[in-house]
Amino acid sequence: MNSTPVNANMAQLQVRAKELRLTGLLAHWDTLISDPARLAWLTELLGWEETERDQRSLERRLRASHIGKFKPLADYEWDWPKRCDRQAIQELMTLSFMADASNVMLVGPNGVGKSMLACNLGHQALIQGHTVLFITAGQLLGELAALDSDSALRRRLKHYAAPDLLLIDEVGYLSYSNRHADLLFELISRRYEHKSTVITTNRAFKEWHEVFPNAACVVSLIDRLVHRCEIVAIEGESYRLKEAKARSEKKAATRAAAPRKGKTP
Repeated sequence: MNSTPVNANMAQLQVRAKELRLTGLLAHWDTLISDPARLAWLTELLGWEETERDQRSLERRLRASHIGKFKPLADYEWDWPKRCDRQAIQELMTLSFMADASNVMLVGPNGVGKSMLACNLGHQALIQGHTVLFITAGQLLGELAALDSDSALRRRLKHYAAPDLLLIDEVGYLSYSNRHADLLFELISRRYEHKSTVITTNRAFKEWHEVFPNAACVVSLIDRLVHRCEIVAIEGESYRLKEAKARSEKKAATRAAAPRKGKTP
């Protein structure tokens, strides 16, 4: 009888036990494998531990990501925007852009689903085992600019440079000082060609001089962002405004159908 498959299987189980750092189990490995009947039990035991740890890891990374609640991609109304490359979005959801640390820019007016799409990308990355962080541009730059020591700033820049995928939401909704522009440039430079960044913005790149007026680094900032970058433009009216109008019309119809006080239905 050829014992090679059994030996290979035991070796694979030992590798899994080492990855789980089950030192007690490994210390008695020779005793354990001397009884072939325990192989099925050992396989099941390691499977339980891997599943439990993967779940705890996902929950921990999900909390740390600050993504919060968001609408799943399955609920996105693709026929609402006047322009949205569905195929490009679906390709992004495979996360192939992260393999070479490419960036993603979601460009469009308010309410067309840019933040929702970014959150879906982040959630997909979490499921595949990556670290993710979601933050608005205002929060990010406000926090960095408020730090009053070089050491604190370096630590915080290191914190934002660390995630496998960084989601920066709402670039372009506010105007920022030269210092804000320099800080964003420093962060993007640290992540450049190492980690992927997803940015949502309501401004085309030619308008970023209005977002960072008089900032000398804007051209260099854009240059680093667009190198190896997938740019998806979304055009259309605000979906939130559409929902608000629908709610108002529904309430108006309900009031019109309700019997008035003092009158017999």
